[in-house]
Amino acid sequence: MAEHCKGLFRYTMAMIFHDPWTALVIVLSALLLDRLLGEPFIYHPLVGFGRIAAAVERLLRRESHSPRRQVVQGALAVTLLVLPPVLLVVWLDSLVVVSAVTDIILLYLALGLRSLQEHGAEVVAALEQSDLPRAREQVGLIVSRNTADMDEPGVVKATVESVLENGSDAVIGTLFWFLLFGGAGAVLYRLVNTLDAMWGYKTEHYLHFGRAAARLDDWLNWLPARLTVLLYGLGGRLLEALRAARRQGREWESPNAGPVMASGATALALELGGSAVYGEERRERPLLGMAGHPPNRADIDRALRLVRRSVILIVVLQLLIAGGWTIA
Repeated sequence: MAEHCKGLFRYTMAMIFHDPWTALVIVLSALLLDRLLGEPFIYHPLVGFGRIAAAVERLLRRESHSPRRQVVQGALAVTLLVLPPVLLVVWLDSLVVVSAVTDIILLYLALGLRSLQEHGAEVVAALEQSDLPRAREQVGLIVSRNTADMDEPGVVKATVESVLENGSDAVIGTLFWFLLFGGAGAVLYRLVNTLDAMWGYKTEHYLHFGRAAARLDDWLNWLPARLTVLLYGLGGRLLEALRAARRQGREWESPNAGPVMASGATALALELGGSAVYGEERRERPLLGMAGHPPNRADIDRALRLVRRSVILIVVLQLLIAGGWTIA
């Protein structure tokens, strides 16, 4: 029995860790599906997961004056929501017949490249039609700040910041964890990312309950964010971008978003950060970018192109690794 379990474990690991050529085909196929189809027309699985998470929160959460108890409740919720789907994907990846197909579908569903491009394009279209209320509404779909009183420069800046940050979260981070751990890695990353977006706020309501989701998201994003810093820097002004990420990123509230946006802002020669309204509170955030100018409409598309170039660099790197693996 023990030998059978060991053999199953080794076989499962072989299925999860695809050889470089298989991984490259999966990534290209998922990117193609994302490009052709975008998000599912009817129902995105992450939307369903969010609703399940809300139900689990209502079930497990009990108002308590004990911060420790709230933290434990949040950690239990994260475990119950994330562990079963990840184990299910590990099992599916152990089935030879469906392994690669499963990972293509999972990676396609986890990626958000076309969705990010569409959100950016909607903001630009509204601004070009001088429809500031609609532009505020569109940018409100991708940022957590208050957009009700934003002027056009504020809308543009918020959109560029969101494109750069979500380029790391929804695209590069997803590819990173897939390449390390297959479909299970991509699913783990995106589910935790979703829980952080729901519970990771430093408000009285979520400060303790959402701590486990926020910390786990920070840990899972640490390496992908540093990879994104490098990829954005390779898009232009590499040394300055790395310097900005190191110096300015550490001043940002998020340990991962700050370096990413500082690198992207510098690569694009923009100035980001500064004043923003969250809820009813106006915050003065550190400035990001080395010797940049305030963004304009055209910079939204430039930011989107920077994210696409970063994805291309990842594919090229995969191709080089696969070629070296074949020669070896």
